Amino acid sequence: MKEEGPKSAYELAMQRLRQKDKDAGVVERSITDEQKAAIAELRRVYEAKQAEREILHQASLRKAGDPESFAALEEDYRKERERVSAERDRKIEEIRNR
Repeated sequence: MKEEGPKSAYELAMQRLRQKDKDAGVVERSITDEQKAAIAELRRVYEAKQAEREILHQASLRKAGDPESFAALEEDYRKERERVSAERDRKIEEIRNR
């Protein structure tokens, strides 16, 4: 196949990464429709969890009276979001590796 026109920096970078993976023996495999559906459902569930936590966080902030408690609530919320995101990503990776 003859490629036409110049390539963008993105296309060149992706080409180099694919070649690097090929040289390292990494096998690219696509995911099944079943896996795609499971991942989509998992993302919806975790999006709902994040939305629920956001609502609860906003309610807690309204009740916070002093800057110290406000800062503590913000920090707790940040940690919880990171935890939930990491859990979601771990489960997605499990689905992809089935």
